[in-house]
Amino acid sequence: MTMTVAIVGRPNVGKSTLFNRLVGKRLALVDDRPGVTRDRREGDGRLGHLSFRVIDTAGLEEAKAESLEGRMRAQTEAAIDDADVLLFLIDAKAGVTPSDRAFADLARRSGKHTILIANKAEARGSEGGTLDAYALGLGDPVELSAEHGDGMADLVRALAECLPDDADEEEDETTSEGGRRIRVAVLGRPNAGKSTLINALLGEDRLLTGPEAGITRDSIAVDIERHGVALRVFDTAGMRKRARIDDKLEKLSVADGLRAARFAEVVVVLMDATHPFEEQDLRIADLAEREGRAVVLALSKADLVKDQPGIVKRMREEADHWLPQLRGAPVVLVSGLTGEGLDRLVRAVSEAHQVWNRRVATNPLNRWLNDTTSEHPPPAVSGRRIKLRYITQPKARPPSFVLFCSRADALPESYVRYLVNNLRASFDLPGVPIRLTLREKDNPYAEKD
Repeated sequence: MTMTVAIVGRPNVGKSTLFNRLVGKRLALVDDRPGVTRDRREGDGRLGHLSFRVIDTAGLEEAKAESLEGRMRAQTEAAIDDADVLLFLIDAKAGVTPSDRAFADLARRSGKHTILIANKAEARGSEGGTLDAYALGLGDPVELSAEHGDGMADLVRALAECLPDDADEEEDETTSEGGRRIRVAVLGRPNAGKSTLINALLGEDRLLTGPEAGITRDSIAVDIERHGVALRVFDTAGMRKRARIDDKLEKLSVADGLRAARFAEVVVVLMDATHPFEEQDLRIADLAEREGRAVVLALSKADLVKDQPGIVKRMREEADHWLPQLRGAPVVLVSGLTGEGLDRLVRAVSEAHQVWNRRVATNPLNRWLNDTTSEHPPPAVSGRRIKLRYITQPKARPPSFVLFCSRADALPESYVRYLVNNLRASFDLPGVPIRLTLREKDNPYAEKD
């Protein structure tokens, strides 16, 4: 059984920096300002010979429960309940503060094994802060620098005392049955309801939500199993138009969301059902198509439009009109508040993933090519015919085809679109990008140097 380690402490003591060092990747956003982390982020940590699950948390702050800071604190307290070991960080350079003392009491009351860490110990004048840390009553502090990696050997020894021998089992993205989870990124504009939707799928308040726009900053991954479909779902920050983004932290958040989309297999583009297919929605869907991901269009807040007759049919028609490059993409009405449409969404993701992985044999492809070119041959260019010789599919994910022809550079773009649309309809490839590459065969009679 892999042990769980939660990193806790007040804001701006270096929790996310330590998290990134433990997982060996720059997963969590890091900035000089306090309060960057809001949700709890999980990863597979490794330090020396030890492996464990590690949780990065929001900075602990005294606040009213209904405020954003209060909801952030509730997420941190949930991580503490879930953890086996706490890494309690203080800033050795700043010394022990009243907030540190208050939250040290919280760590003690949790009953969890707590390792006190004096971070930023490389800074001049940090010795006094480290000595003050003894007064917290959490044992000897481990002096380290999460940014520079100093003192990590001492942390290994401290962790080794509380991790069992079998804690070096690594977890991966497989399910208990051995199948691989489908990686799904949920993208959309700010306040579209992405975190609320994922919480509804998960059946718990795992992600921070609220009426404020832009709550989510990091791309948070959660594992979901529903009706036999295993998913690893990434919640992402809301994406505004690039011209409106002038804050460095928002740029980092959006870049983190784009990275999640690039590593996903299916992208759920979440739109507000009351204002669907706005320009930014179309940009996000087009981005997913250019990255080669399967796309599912989800319309959130379905409870506000369910009384409109024929809305699903109308939304499908609008999707094909505005996103012809993703013709046939599934459109699902969902509501994170009422739970409406969640099963349909999971089925749509599973079906889109199957289409994304689909391969077509060469024989049917070439029969299709003969029938298609007989019915609508390519136009002659400069009085010369273009010969389409044969087609094959070298790869899936997304479905990619190579068409061997003469004068590939002369084939009109309109005819290429005709072939792609015909491929999509003939071989049932809705809602996924189709890559069609034109290639000329070598002419055996051409003069050789």
